[in-house]
Amino acid sequence: VGILIHIESPNKNISWTSAVGFSNKQTEEQLNKNQPLLIASNTKTYVAATILKLVENGMLNLNQPIERLINKKTRLILKSSGYTVDEITVKHLLSHTSGITDYVDDSYFLFVNENPNYEWTRNEQIRLATKKANPIKAGKEYAYGDINYLLLTEIIEQRTGKPFYKAIRDLLEFKKHDLNQTWFVDLEDKPKGTLAFAHQYSNKFNWDSYHMNPSWDLFGGGGLASTVKDLALFFQLLFEGSIIKD
Repeated sequence: VGILIHIESPNKNISWTSAVGFSNKQTEEQLNKNQPLLIASNTKTYVAATILKLVENGMLNLNQPIERLINKKTRLILKSSGYTVDEITVKHLLSHTSGITDYVDDSYFLFVNENPNYEWTRNEQIRLATKKANPIKAGKEYAYGDINYLLLTEIIEQRTGKPFYKAIRDLLEFKKHDLNQTWFVDLEDKPKGTLAFAHQYSNKFNWDSYHMNPSWDLFGGGGLASTVKDLALFFQLLFEGSIIKD
């Protein structure tokens, strides 16, 4: 299986990408350093940065309760499952301290394993989370969960009036920063000139990303595709204050 690496160090005048190993371990096709891949939960950083851009632009407050920021349908289903959405804030979602039970657990992975081509929707995943509800008071415990970031993408849409993937692209200024090979797989067109995906594998479930519908991890908890160079450039821009000024 291949490994990709990119080093970006403007102070040392270094911008270097390399690859070793196979893109496809069955055919032993060599991995190309410019092949994109699914960046999974790295996507959460882009979602969080978008929320902070909305805060910076005066369109959101970190301590705002999510009650009026999420869709009415979502609000009702969370309330009916015992969640006090007037106490859960944007910050709680960002920091995985919302107390909302995640939908991703062993049974979820088992279902995905048995139904790799199943087409998920965000609403369905939110409903699944509420079926597993075991509410914890907001702010009391840290519990990592994709559900927090699915709700953040609802907030992004409510505040911008755009699909979350377009709002993320616009607010983080992908075009300005030349992040031309970063996109939400299946939700946006693959950028022109982008190479074929590298295969990504999971030994535990014998998964090959080529044989799976990406909707199982698409709506903010994951979903972005990128090259390692684009990924490294974004994180550098973020850490150096070029994405969020404060």
